[in-house]
Amino acid sequence: MPSSTGIRTRPEVEVRRLGRVPYAEALALQRNLVEERQAGRVGDLLLLVEHPHVLTLGVRGDGGRSHILAPSDVLAARSVEVFETGRGGDITYHGPGQLVGYPIIDLKPDRRDVHRYVRDLEEVLIRVAADYGIEAGRVSGLTGVWVGSSKLAAIGVRIARWVTSHGFALNVTTDLDYFKLIVPCGVADRGVTSLAALLGRDVDQTDAEARVVRHFRDVFA
Repeated sequence: MPSSTGIRTRPEVEVRRLGRVPYAEALALQRNLVEERQAGRVGDLLLLVEHPHVLTLGVRGDGGRSHILAPSDVLAARSVEVFETGRGGDITYHGPGQLVGYPIIDLKPDRRDVHRYVRDLEEVLIRVAADYGIEAGRVSGLTGVWVGSSKLAAIGVRIARWVTSHGFALNVTTDLDYFKLIVPCGVADRGVTSLAALLGRDVDQTDAEARVVRHFRDVFA
């Protein structure tokens, strides 16, 4: 809608903080909300969740199955599930201490650019890192948000009729040892980090959520 300055702005994104949600439940919810958004029955949404331990597969090649380093009995012993997702990208890990965001946004009419959408998600998380005094950025040819050679946040999206789903995963206080079970995102020569590891202290998840919400609304206004 036009603002008083004549610049077209979007209604504010509705944020739903869902707490810890099993991955299958979150996947079903996203699919339902995408249909609702496509039909215009809901507005733009940002779902914020935390998942129990899970490995999620993308749609590239074998989805990343060849990048699972641990045998199935080890995964079972550590209560790690494996799910096919339908999103872009390779394999990644979700678990406690990680802030996962699922935007359900209609990119029509003025944001129908997948590359721009991914860069905007990265921008949100780069700004969040800056709030903590961390200089994060992009790596040419790779998605996500990086600090040096280590990934701080992963991004994998799906877009259907220009409505988005899936999204980003920001490592806040994540146990990084779980990433040793896989080749994260299929990139073998780079590491993984978290806000807590970079700062050398615990980071409040609620505070990180608030910063993500503020920057998300700024970037996607």
